[in-house]
Amino acid sequence: METILNFLNGGLLQTTWLVKVIYFFIVTQLTIFTVTLYLHRSQTHRGVDFQPVLAHLFRFWSWVSTGMVTKEWVAIHRKHHAKCETEEDPHSPKFFGIQTVLWKGVDLYRVASYDTAAIEKYGMGTPSDWIERNLYAKHAYWGPTLMFIVNIALFGIWGLAISALQMVWIPFWAAGVVNGVGHWWGYRNFETADMATNLTPWGFFIGGEELHNNHHAFPSSAKFALRKFEFDIGWVAIRGFEMLGLAKVLRVAPSLDVRANVQLPDAETIKAVLSHRFEVMTDYFRSVIAPTLREEAASAGAGLKAIPRALRKALGNGGRWLDAHSRERLQSLIENRPTLRTVCDFRARLAGVLERSNGGAETMLSNLQDWCREAEASGIQTLAAFAARLRGYALAPARA
Repeated sequence: METILNFLNGGLLQTTWLVKVIYFFIVTQLTIFTVTLYLHRSQTHRGVDFQPVLAHLFRFWSWVSTGMVTKEWVAIHRKHHAKCETEEDPHSPKFFGIQTVLWKGVDLYRVASYDTAAIEKYGMGTPSDWIERNLYAKHAYWGPTLMFIVNIALFGIWGLAISALQMVWIPFWAAGVVNGVGHWWGYRNFETADMATNLTPWGFFIGGEELHNNHHAFPSSAKFALRKFEFDIGWVAIRGFEMLGLAKVLRVAPSLDVRANVQLPDAETIKAVLSHRFEVMTDYFRSVIAPTLREEAASAGAGLKAIPRALRKALGNGGRWLDAHSRERLQSLIENRPTLRTVCDFRARLAGVLERSNGGAETMLSNLQDWCREAEASGIQTLAAFAARLRGYALAPARA
């Protein structure tokens, strides 16, 4: 009886609390790395390839630690990008509410996994070998059950708590925090066509997934940190595997360069603005709209605080996410400020030029050249300076 009680109290290891805590954080961080490196950056977006044995180890750990099926995870995330911030988005806080996505993200994932048509459509190219069909996908819950048994064997009854925390850890941080809070609160480097935000510039805790706005701006990039002050621990791991010959980086976000003495936009400009269209629009807001708003507020004898922050931010995306009432207030704000109205009109025209669907490359180039000519002739200094810089945009090799 004493032997049984000792086993239940401490398992085979009979370790201290510190060892249990260290073990818990090791296994959960392994799962986080599996999600961000293998499921997300490799399988979903093809930003990096891993050596087959390492890739299978990631796949095994995904199965044994959470029971996640690669094809389902990939398909649901690809659909999220394809239908972002719409009613078809599997986990948008705009439609489901932040509380639902944060605390019930795993339920939203489960509902999305039942859509077999979407899984087939968006899950193409994922592993479909014998072990995937007959074990990992067919018996998804066997993996967590095995982990459950191992935890109890190692730590006795405390293994129950460790297993329970393991099972809620990834759904909370990945499905809840990244997909929920990461589309609701944080800072934005790029004015993307969705509400994605960066939660923190120091991506230690969730594998770098905190840099969610960067990822939505350049989905296929294996590297999420795009500013000097940002850090992506997932990228550090990828570089480490690459040095060992266990990984091959396929894509990273290209950097933006500015050429001097370019009189009109050319083919190099078009390549650059298409690759960096979100950065271009963000740059326009920061260097043209924001200074104009400050100048006009000062001329009127009122500070920027007199204008609600939500409306000021909405000028960067044309009021895309405002309700009808707030959109009317924004329009009134613009109409009463002639210079602001002009730069906002130029913003809308530039956004239209950068839409890929607006004709071919020659049409786009002609429209961009016309836009630059008119912007430089507008008499608005910040607008003219932006147009002069825009025409010299070019792609530069990305630096790791």
